[in-house]
This record gives sequence, structure tokens and C-alpha cells, in this order.
Amino acid sequence: MSGNAQVKSVCMDGTEIERSLTRIAHQILEANHGAQSIALVGIVTRGDLLAKKLVSKIQEIEGVEVPFGHLDISFYRDDYLTHLAPEVHETHIPFNIDGKDIILVDDVLYTGRTIRAALDALMDLGRPKTVQLAVLVDRGHRELPIRADFVGKNVPSSSDENVRLFLEEVDGKSEVDILDIEPGSRAGSAPLGGGR
Repeated sequence: MSGNAQVKSVCMDGTEIERSLTRIAHQILEANHGAQSIALVGIVTRGDLLAKKLVSKIQEIEGVEVPFGHLDISFYRDDYLTHLAPEVHETHIPFNIDGKDIILVDDVLYTGRTIRAALDALMDLGRPKTVQLAVLVDRGHRELPIRADFVGKNVPSSSDENVRLFLEEVDGKSEVDILDIEPGSRAGSAPLGGGR
């Protein structure tokens, strides 16, 4: 993000983000009858940071450290060929996903295309028992039949707006902002460090 996009509103501050993640952690444990069969997989670049926070919260609640990994979907995206130089990250899932209840974690759920790509990437790695979706923000505008199981906040937005999560560790602030989409840009995650 070049920094020209004006913040129209802050729909979640750092406290609300933490509170939502605590609630999601409790909901995940309740839905799965504890932590014994679950593993969290975050979609880079911010879903993985949220997944790491959820792992910590689950450990605080249950006293158990659940398996955690992160998934890069760059080459699974349906717009991959139209992006001349996709930003490629590493997929690192240091456990066998077969038979596990995988909690896929992302920051903002929009059209559903990112989640479709993540499901394809996951299925190439094994056969989980279930895949559940946890998102901090659901902004609507779905183009595919994908629904989150755990949602921090529903944020109505227009398709000419961007809804972006910024986190203290990488951006210097923790908040969810609604911004105008800059000319020539498209909706999506902010680059890491894009919060200043």
C-alpha cells in the first residue's frame, strides 16, 4: 500500500481484536470438544499471525499447545496467471494433517476465492477429518459458496472499499481499517509493514 489510501473508519481497535480472538478460541474449543484433535493453519500473510495468537489463547485456556502451521496460496489462486510477480512465501506445516480437525485462519473473508485456493493447497498436503474456517472479519460480497465457522466481526463494506487488518508486530499498529481502494489497486491484504 503506497500510503495514499485514506482511512475511512477504524472498525476494530487492538482491544476489540484481542477480545474477538479470545472469543473465537473459546468457540473453536467448544465446537471441537477440546483441543485434542485440532491443528491451526494460518494463511499468509496475516492469517498466520492470527493463527499464532489463537494458538497462544488456546494454550492459556486448555493448557495444551496445538499444532500450528502456515500456508502460502500464491500458486493456487485463480488469478495467479494475471499476477506477473506474485509475492511468494513459504508453506510450513510441520505435522501430518491426515485425520485432524484443521482450523484454517484468515484475516478478512471477502469473495471466498482465497479460501478456495487454501482448500486446494491443503488437500494437496493430506486428508484432514474436517476443515473449519476462522476469520477475524467477514466483509460480505461472497462469489463462492464459502462460509466461516468462526467470525470475529461482520463488517458491511462496499466493493470499492478495502477492509484491512494491521497488526502491531508487522505494521506498528493493531486495528482493522476501512479504506478506499486506490486507483489501479484491488482489494486485498496490505503488504507487511504497510501500516505506517
